[in-house]
Amino acid sequence: MIPSTFEYKKATSVDEALSMMSEDSKLLAGGHSLIPAMKLRLNQPSAVIDISSIDSLKGISDEGDHIMIGAAATHADIASSSLVEAACSMIAHGSGEIGDIQVRNKGTIGGSLAHADPAADWPALVIAADATICVRSQNDTREIPAADFFTGFYETALKDDEIITSIKIPKLSAGSSSTYVKFSQPASRFAIVGCAIVKNMDSQGEVGNIKVAITGVSERAYRDHGVEDELMGQPLSDEVIEAASLKAASRVDVMSDHYASEVYRKHLAQVYVKKALKILA
Repeated sequence: MIPSTFEYKKATSVDEALSMMSEDSKLLAGGHSLIPAMKLRLNQPSAVIDISSIDSLKGISDEGDHIMIGAAATHADIASSSLVEAACSMIAHGSGEIGDIQVRNKGTIGGSLAHADPAADWPALVIAADATICVRSQNDTREIPAADFFTGFYETALKDDEIITSIKIPKLSAGSSSTYVKFSQPASRFAIVGCAIVKNMDSQGEVGNIKVAITGVSERAYRDHGVEDELMGQPLSDEVIEAASLKAASRVDVMSDHYASEVYRKHLAQVYVKKALKILA
């Protein structure tokens, strides 16, 4: 397919990009979400604004209690970052599991988050990490908790006049650990089911705090409070892990498509929650 006619614009700063935006324009960073949608004419923007050369959107920096990742940082940048690895290893590992090497070298974290594919890896990763999505418009800046960012099927809390500028990833505290596991669609490597977990054990050897985020199962990535509630205040014994994993996907509407039925997806959610918890036990 060939995209419909559009105007191409290249921005050299966030301010310039914001000034170029209109109601039916689209931002282009890596292009792995936008270009296929345009070829299928699922998106038909009047203008495409290329933000891939804006250096201020690309950095990864240590900000004390958190790591700041620019929205145009590529998956490969994040996967290879020692700062990210030290702050929250799950983020670096999960980024390295996205797509193939070509996708990782061009695709960006901001583009993936804004697209909000229900099978993407980043939504579960940032939700479990308790990340914050930083956005800008011409008149305002906002910080949106990752848990509130994904609102529906390919829908987010991002407004039409806003750009994601960066993502804040809190550094894990002493005694915390994290992991991300997924069952991949073999061609695209999107997650048919993906599970990200960050947990902290208390001085008694019991779960003091835990965030379990799942992608690929429902219309959007989500915190699985059913699993979390089963684990709180408990040791990560085999029996507790088994009982908690059976709660996976019990409080959401589970998708069904040509990759996996509703029954199979729910089963995979339970299997991959169990797998993730076993890694952290």
